[in-house]
Amino acid sequence: MFNWKRSLLFTVLAAFVASVMFTGGCALAGRLGLNSGRNPLTPQIADAAPVGTNTVADIASQAGPAVVKIDTVLLSNSNNNPFFNDPFFRQFFGGMSFQIQPQIEHGIGSGFIISKDGYILTNDHVIDGAEKITVTIQGQPKPLPAKVVGADYDLDLAVLKVNANHPLPTLTLGNSNDMRVGDWVVAIGNPYGLDHTVTVGVISAKGRPINIGNRHYKNLLQTDASINPGNSGGPLLNLDGQVIGINTAVAEQAQGIGFAIPTSTVQQVLNQLMKGETVAHPWLGVQMEPINQQLADELGLNSTKGALVVGVVPGSPAANAGLQQGDVIIKFNDQAVNSPDDLANIVAGSKEGQRVVLTIYRNGQSRYIPIIVGQAPPQ
Repeated sequence: MFNWKRSLLFTVLAAFVASVMFTGGCALAGRLGLNSGRNPLTPQIADAAPVGTNTVADIASQAGPAVVKIDTVLLSNSNNNPFFNDPFFRQFFGGMSFQIQPQIEHGIGSGFIISKDGYILTNDHVIDGAEKITVTIQGQPKPLPAKVVGADYDLDLAVLKVNANHPLPTLTLGNSNDMRVGDWVVAIGNPYGLDHTVTVGVISAKGRPINIGNRHYKNLLQTDASINPGNSGGPLLNLDGQVIGINTAVAEQAQGIGFAIPTSTVQQVLNQLMKGETVAHPWLGVQMEPINQQLADELGLNSTKGALVVGVVPGSPAANAGLQQGDVIIKFNDQAVNSPDDLANIVAGSKEGQRVVLTIYRNGQSRYIPIIVGQAPPQ
């Protein structure tokens, strides 16, 4: 029986987790090739990208060796003894001290090698909280220990490093922006521990925003290629054998609804992750809601476009600039803000320290608010 920690009502992170008894769960669980004349921090082209027939079998055989299985071990201090939750037990023994033994929990996920010297890309939730990480690579006699080089909670990305005694097979990052709805894709991973499982589907949609726990994904690829627990961190490939997404989540109650982080997101932060640097997340510090017709009427707006400020974080750039609850943000410099998602995407594409002017609507009047983009505090 498989179980999950942080179970979700609609979506579940697609890392497979199981305790030593195959029940329970755990936290969902580098430099690129140094070829002469190439930027060492630029993903290299895979040595054997499928060409010609572009069949799924070609892709599986040539890309498969660069896909890895990631095993994690987590020590938890939670106590599952039902007597500790029994009020009668606490009444008679509540004053006694009981030693809680750490629970050993195991997780399984996927990843793929992006450099010959052993840097691996995966999801942050695959390795989050792990005390020990090992990576199984085709052709290696035993799993290799791995260390976390860099990770980012918000983007759900992580880079691992293993040391092998020979150059490793790699995958190249393609351009997810070139993918169209309906394009064929191939997923390779380790669902439920079944290593190197290959599934096929199409891009069902682009730019999907979903919330999973405290993570807010703004721009995911949706696919009907089968993605299951254990696929997390594995590659979603185009028919040229290039990675265009990292398989991340699945709709729990649906069939054929999976999600992947596009490489357009990965490429923006990969160098920082591989250097172990903290990824900067531009931030204003406002909580927003969309505007419906009722709110528009109450606020005296001519349309439902804009982002309604429902909260301002104390000490944030928004607070320092004087933004208030009830303001409606309608422009970021010269860019129109039609919705909270619009503003979030615009801010994400800005830079920390950038000086901008927000056009807002307050008390029946338009105002201009200068503001300096800040960096989001760590989770």
